[in-house]
Amino acid sequence: MTIAYLIIAVFVVAAVYFGIRYFVRASQKFSGEQVIICPETQKQAMVEVDARHAALTSLLGQTDLRLENCWRWPLEENCGQECLLQLDVADADCLVRSVLEKWYRDKNCAFCHRAFGKIDLVDHKPALLNPEGMTIEWKQIPISAATKAMATYLPVCWDCHIAQTFQREHPHLVVQRPPVGRHLFGG
Repeated sequence: MTIAYLIIAVFVVAAVYFGIRYFVRASQKFSGEQVIICPETQKQAMVEVDARHAALTSLLGQTDLRLENCWRWPLEENCGQECLLQLDVADADCLVRSVLEKWYRDKNCAFCHRAFGKIDLVDHKPALLNPEGMTIEWKQIPISAATKAMATYLPVCWDCHIAQTFQREHPHLVVQRPPVGRHLFGG
């Protein structure tokens, strides 16, 4: 009987493993904001799918999509959510992170002028320089203002954002030095 229990245990562990793996992949597929065309306004909008619900229902068979956030909410929160039909066929380029990666590509940091390489949107997230001269993170920008921010703000690498934030929050701890390559006495 121990071999039978061992075989059952292996099948249970394999089922749990593949179930968790499938859940994680399904969650990743629907996580993050996505760009859609609003059926009511016929304009581009950003929505966020309830990724946890979508992943759980996909484990049970038919994936049930529902919105967790939309730029038109809370005023239009009771809409029919017909925009969800677009997400079943939407490719990865619709994800906001893909849009941001494309936006940073071929750009240089506003402070250090280094070119952006591969963008890390998990740990060392790049930031933005707003028209007032302050660096801000993407999470500070409402979904509805992301397109405008990409048109009017400058890209900032993570290192420079951290340095600028520290300088802004702790000016008494920062020593300003002349840029490298300049002589102190004008020559």
